[in-house]
Amino acid sequence: MRARFINQNMFMVLVNIRNKLLYARTWYFRSVFGMDIAKDVRISLKARIDKTNPKGLTIGEKTMVTFDAIILSHDYASRRHAAKTVIGSHCFIGCGAIVLPNITVGNHCIVAAGSVVTRDVPDNCIVAGNPAKIIKTGIDTVAYGMLTEDYLAVSNTEPNAEPNAEPNSELNPEKKQQTPDQIVENKIKSKAKNDTYNDTNNGVENEPA
Repeated sequence: MRARFINQNMFMVLVNIRNKLLYARTWYFRSVFGMDIAKDVRISLKARIDKTNPKGLTIGEKTMVTFDAIILSHDYASRRHAAKTVIGSHCFIGCGAIVLPNITVGNHCIVAAGSVVTRDVPDNCIVAGNPAKIIKTGIDTVAYGMLTEDYLAVSNTEPNAEPNAEPNSELNPEKKQQTPDQIVENKIKSKAKNDTYNDTNNGVENEPA
């Protein structure tokens, strides 16, 4: 979002300045701390990167780490000061997400906001929650973890379907389209079952104590 008094041209100038600051920050992490971070990675100025074990952190190309995200590469409590934390390429780490040490996040992954990643994440999936669990597989992302247009087109057509996935069979075959005679017959069967159930209950209730 931008203020109303800032026009499109000025907004793009500010965006370019911000991107240069982000590139300068990743250069600083690589040069001073020795982190293995791709040159085109974007790390928010409010994100926190573990500097206790900086060489234990790897982030692949065209990955976005948003504000308040925390990426750890050491654990004081368990004395893991030489942990190896890896985040793949074309990933998106949501705001407030925490990636614990000795974790590998695969390529083309999305870590939802507020997630706590305690286990390795395979390629091409979305994880969310605390602890983070896989909620979607078979996704495809482009630069900085944005979903591809093809994937979004399929998702919008069938919200619960995954690309290249076979259509699921009906979970309840009884809900198939029925003829009027079948509907009447089912109603009679249902009424008979209810009458039997009621008679049984009434018999139990009327039994002498």
